[in-house]
Amino acid sequence: MPLGPSPLERLNRARADLRMGVPVVLAAAGRFAIVVAAEELGADRLAALRALGPVTLAITVRRAETLKARAYDGDLARIVVPEDVDLAWLRGVADPADDLRAPMKGPLNSQRDGDAGLHRFAIQLAKSAHLLPAALVVPVQDGAGIARQEGLTFLDLDLVAPEFARAARLHPVIAARVPMRAAEAGRLHVFRPEDGGEEHYAVEIGRPPRDKPVLARLHSACFTGDLLGSLKCDCGPQLHAALEQMGAEGTGVLLYLNQEGRGIGLANKMRAYSLQDQGFDTVEANHRLGFEDDERDFRLGAGLLKAMGFGAVRLLTNNPAKIRMMEAMGITVTERVPLQVGRTRHNDAYLATKAKKSGHLL
Repeated sequence: MPLGPSPLERLNRARADLRMGVPVVLAAAGRFAIVVAAEELGADRLAALRALGPVTLAITVRRAETLKARAYDGDLARIVVPEDVDLAWLRGVADPADDLRAPMKGPLNSQRDGDAGLHRFAIQLAKSAHLLPAALVVPVQDGAGIARQEGLTFLDLDLVAPEFARAARLHPVIAARVPMRAAEAGRLHVFRPEDGGEEHYAVEIGRPPRDKPVLARLHSACFTGDLLGSLKCDCGPQLHAALEQMGAEGTGVLLYLNQEGRGIGLANKMRAYSLQDQGFDTVEANHRLGFEDDERDFRLGAGLLKAMGFGAVRLLTNNPAKIRMMEAMGITVTERVPLQVGRTRHNDAYLATKAKKSGHLL
């Protein structure tokens, strides 16, 4: 049994490196590139990258649309980084915080020729690290040699891309009794993904039979709503109403998935909130940041249900996408149970956007 990291473990190590501002080396089909997350890049490393060759900034098509930059690669744009620009310029392209104050970011010239595969994966990697989806990319000749010399994480996309695409495997860690206000007969199950990422939880009420549809809720973590009682969303009321309904029926399971901010992470969620204060709705704010409407992976919920022995659910949700994903992953949804609580004057526009643009049944 080798002691070194597996491709999956290297992938998670690369995420941690990007969050610290440390570059990683990507390789595919004999091509190599050094990549680093734009938001964590420092001046010294920018200078070192420039010494290696021409630098491009990979951004998503959503961000490119905001900046009026050409996205020749369809889902992304490779912005040529001029030799005389500084970190402030790079961060201005990556982060929309000052778009209204300083809308002119250009001229932005997009690279047209060559393969964009390494750039595409660099963006995906930054997203999965909960960073802004913008990465500096520098093609190099001897990527493996640079990785050894500088001690950088080396990712062979032929090995890690399949691991990146599949749903994370979750392993049970521990379960213990937790009496709750909604139900004294409660148990909390902790599941850990094999890549060392964030843990996810299942709150089991009573002892629901595994051969019958269970009342279930897939609840994505919302620090502001669940813990702080934020009035900008309906997450906290939905969480407590779901638990109370399960307590009233005597059985149920609530899956608490650590996918804050529709999967973009708390920092980016706060960036979106700041953009909402500038007049953009939820979807528009996500797009300006470079994200899609919803970046969550509901396959996690199906995996948890299967791990606990459930094959059919009565799903507490207003989101048809959750139903479609459950069915696609082999979980039968026998009933959609509406969960319409928590409307306030602070979130009325937010809920209207969810219904109009995301298809929620409100």
